[in-house]
Amino acid sequence: MTALSNTTAFVTGSNRGIGRALAQELLTQGVAKLYAAARDTSSLSDLVAAHPGRVIAVKLDVTNSKDIAQAAALAADVNLLINNAGVAGFTSTMSQDATEQARFEMDVNYFAPLAVTRAFAPVLGANGGGGVVTISSIAALSNFPVLATYSASKAAIHSLMQAFRAELAGQGTYVGTVYPGPVDTDLAAKFVSDKASASAVAQAILEGVAAKQHEIFPDAMSQTLVAVHNKDRHELDAMTATYLPAA
Repeated sequence: MTALSNTTAFVTGSNRGIGRALAQELLTQGVAKLYAAARDTSSLSDLVAAHPGRVIAVKLDVTNSKDIAQAAALAADVNLLINNAGVAGFTSTMSQDATEQARFEMDVNYFAPLAVTRAFAPVLGANGGGGVVTISSIAALSNFPVLATYSASKAAIHSLMQAFRAELAGQGTYVGTVYPGPVDTDLAAKFVSDKASASAVAQAILEGVAAKQHEIFPDAMSQTLVAVHNKDRHELDAMTATYLPAA
């Protein structure tokens, strides 16, 4: 996975945020072909026009099983899958819509990467193993109550990718999980904190992929918080508990 010139990548949620930054960084670093996926392919037209022949726009609603199957059949030459598409609501456990929001976040942040990875695993195996990289969150390690249901969905994907790492090892597939802190994207627009730039995070993610790191912490806040976690998990829990929903 170190030579991007030999890589054919598939990125979900390529139209904005970390996904768009990853798409652009993959192209800058010389990826051979990029399947850029989004629910609305018109949002990818500028990327396709700027890189004719290298970027293929793919219509993909990651919660739609038919879309997923069609994407895996279309992109049969992929050797790097990046599960990036995600959603976040500022939903606490006691919010009026907590159950509804939790189901939506689990559908997009957990069940979708499960389905997409399952669909592409045989493709990766047939192409020499390749790799799967999934965007989780530093909130996977300790719940931020202001993002309570989102944090829970990211903890679920953290656990799931551990299982994929074990199960896909036999076919030579690298599995990496990314744990960003707040990034300057639409998804984190409501989060009041210093935010890393999406481009810097994308570069750090690809550095981690090149090194085949199982867990990638691509920004200063995520690195600080994981250090606390590794020293004393309960200390991190106490820190994240201060991020409370507004009264």
